[in-house]
Amino acid sequence: MIPSAVNYNDPQEPARPREALTVSLITQQIKMLLEETLPPFWVTGEISNFKRHTSGHFYFSLKDEGAQIPCVMWAGRNRSLYFTPKDGMQVLVHGQVTVYEKRGYYQLDVWQMQPAGLGALQQAFEQLKQRLQAEGLFDATHKIPLPRFPQRVGLVTSPTGAAIRDLVSVLRRRWPSMQIVLRPVRVQGSGAAAEIAAAIAEFNEYGKVDLLIVGRGGGSLEDLWPFNEEVVARAIYNSKLPVVSAVGHEIDFSISDFVADVRAATPSVAAEMVAPEAREIRNLLLVQLRRGFMHLKRKAQLYRERLHRIASSYGLRQPLNVAHQRTQELDELFRRMSQALRQRQERSLLELENLSKRLNALSHASILRRGFALVYRKADGVLVRHAQQVHEADLIRVQMATSAIEAEVITPP
Repeated sequence: MIPSAVNYNDPQEPARPREALTVSLITQQIKMLLEETLPPFWVTGEISNFKRHTSGHFYFSLKDEGAQIPCVMWAGRNRSLYFTPKDGMQVLVHGQVTVYEKRGYYQLDVWQMQPAGLGALQQAFEQLKQRLQAEGLFDATHKIPLPRFPQRVGLVTSPTGAAIRDLVSVLRRRWPSMQIVLRPVRVQGSGAAAEIAAAIAEFNEYGKVDLLIVGRGGGSLEDLWPFNEEVVARAIYNSKLPVVSAVGHEIDFSISDFVADVRAATPSVAAEMVAPEAREIRNLLLVQLRRGFMHLKRKAQLYRERLHRIASSYGLRQPLNVAHQRTQELDELFRRMSQALRQRQERSLLELENLSKRLNALSHASILRRGFALVYRKADGVLVRHAQQVHEADLIRVQMATSAIEAEVITPP
């Protein structure tokens, strides 16, 4: 510390040699005074003596008509720039005054830098556009087609702007069943680009939407600038979900428009592009159904006529005629067989009748009717064939044709 006994503000009291300060000590005091007294600030000026060191650091001066200040922007910070600084460029920088002790001069430690004025912004836009195009971020081969009938759409926009009202209104009117998922972000000002890029990455991690609409309503070039920053462009390029860019009005073009899979002139147009018109789809389905019905009707009539022609053709008539003839032959055979069976049956009945007559003529009943009789011993029912088979006083049974009598043997044989 500087010795307190010495009054450096009093010109009448010169410092004694034994109290002299070292260069390092006074430089440290100046460093502390500047860095602790001056807060971070924004300053505008023209770049001069710009140099990019092999380490990646930027060294340059910022000047106006009356003064200049040395500046440094370290590699870790300048990598996020969306333009290439050049001598003569008007810029707006944010940083803090520091002291480079080895050389004993102050410099501005730049944290952020952006072009100052519309011309500088347009130049930065063209530089970034050319660089990203050279890297292939605009290639059509990388574009993802939009789904024909999305069920859920993710919106990356401000929750309070006109864009969200237009998007929701058009989506609900055209496709009422569509679900809308909003990731609210700032769409202008410092930090907006980082929020937009983070929202796109979050939707990809979430994965439960079919596509994204990223955008905002109209505004100045400065207002739309977050959609021209490289961090947003790379987030869109890396998205696995289809992205529709809807930034500003029809005449506005942003870097996001070139990187996105589809560019919409306005948020309303974006909604119309992603949401089919329900009434048109319904009418289209009705037309397709009618066409399908008429087509099937014509096909059925065509097949009916073809079947009729085939059924009437000689190739099918000939087998039918043959079948008819074979059926007739079978009927004739059946008739002949039936007749033969009846004749056979009649002959058999006649033969059976003759045999019956012969059997009847030979039966004992027939003999008995001619006056003969059968004699049985009553005691055991044995047929008496000889007189010696009975004795006096035996009872016999005499069987005649129609009746029987009992008798007693009186005269022995």
